[in-house]
Amino acid sequence: MGFFISRYSNSEKKLWNSFILNCKNSHFMFHRDFMDYHSDRFEDFSLIIMNENNKIVTLLPGNVHKNVFYSHQGLTFGGFLMDKNIHAVDVIEIFDEVKDFLKINNIEKIIYKPVPVIYHQYPAQEDLYALFRNDAQLSRRDISSSILIEKGYNYSKSKQWSINKARKGGVSCKPIEQPSDLWGVIRAVLKENHQTSPVHSEAEIDYLKGKFPENIKAYAAFYQDEIVSACVTFESINVVHTQYLACNRLGRELRALDMLIDYVIAASSDYATIFDFGISNENNGRYLNNGLISQKESFGARAIVYDLYSVDLV
Repeated sequence: MGFFISRYSNSEKKLWNSFILNCKNSHFMFHRDFMDYHSDRFEDFSLIIMNENNKIVTLLPGNVHKNVFYSHQGLTFGGFLMDKNIHAVDVIEIFDEVKDFLKINNIEKIIYKPVPVIYHQYPAQEDLYALFRNDAQLSRRDISSSILIEKGYNYSKSKQWSINKARKGGVSCKPIEQPSDLWGVIRAVLKENHQTSPVHSEAEIDYLKGKFPENIKAYAAFYQDEIVSACVTFESINVVHTQYLACNRLGRELRALDMLIDYVIAASSDYATIFDFGISNENNGRYLNNGLISQKESFGARAIVYDLYSVDLV
């Protein structure tokens, strides 16, 4: 058929955003207002692929660093964002042409993070077959835990006991308008338990909330007017994903996080089909935090994977 590849430019923002509204594996993180909020940290190298009729058939969010193309380092996942009418043979051809385009631009390797299947609005794994055809190496696999809430869900007896304990102990939960109001708890817990900081600053998370009010939500568990547990969700068309979960020492004694998660799941079940807790891995997927994944599974969650592939171009 023949496809035409070009680098994204700011003048094509409206075109880009219009396409992702209807592609079959869309997510609000691919909106340029989200991708560009940290553009100073990454050299954008996103690609637009058009057919011979000058119609976009797929987009590829990406950045380059040291002659490596990533899809995309600033996003949890990326990969080809595909039109519903695209065919497998098209994606195979597009992948070959993207490789040639990148090699012309002195790119030596592709690091590719496909959109996990739970975020597909329509079957969209043509890219995985193209990766196989190009001898891609699976270099990382993280295990996440999801609940198919549209089918109902069951907690373990111990989890239900914890939720009742928190409720009887005077814990209450409610939505929070400004996510940054939770950053005191989130920062303290991440520093104490993991010696890290939130990926987003207070200003960044509030900016993103302002841009995507229906996609980013915040919740808190209170005890005597004090925030003891926090949750921030990133929400796509079908999936509610817990981007941040945190609970301070008092909250842990009260089992406040369990009650808060139950509150968020119940609220999400009105409009979402899947509740995703996120990964339980460290060391590039090689270490499984058994305690962490057990907590998620006690809510009825089971495994899906987030993959990362590499393709050498030289």
